[in-house]
Amino acid sequence: MSLSAVWRVIRTLIITYFISAILLVALSFALYRFHLQEPQVNAAISAVYVLSCFAGGLIAGKVMKTRRFLWGLLIGLLYFLFLFFMSAAQSGGIPGDTIRLLPVLAMCAFSGMAGGMVS
Repeated sequence: MSLSAVWRVIRTLIITYFISAILLVALSFALYRFHLQEPQVNAAISAVYVLSCFAGGLIAGKVMKTRRFLWGLLIGLLYFLFLFFMSAAQSGGIPGDTIRLLPVLAMCAFSGMAGGMVS
C-alpha cells in the first residue's frame, strides 16, 4: 500500500467518524426528546455503526476505484478496531465477553464492504 493510499484510508476513516458523530448527536437528541428505551437505543447505535461503515465503504470505493469491496471491508474493520481499542482504553482492559463483539464486527465489516460494492 502506497503512502497516498494510506492517507486516503485515514481521510476516509476521519469522514466516517465525523458521520458517526453527527448520527450520535441526532440519537442523543432523540433520546432526550422521546425518552427512548434501552432496546431502541441499542438498535439505533447498531444503525449508526451500519450507516457510518456503509458511507465509509462508499467513500473508499469512490476514492480507490479498484477492488472497491476490499477497501470498504478494510474501512469497516478499521472502524471496528478503533472503536474496540478506544473502548478498551476507556474501560481499563479488553472485555471478557467477546461473543458480544462478533456481531458488531460483522456489522461494521459487511456494511463497509457493501458500501464499497455499491460505489
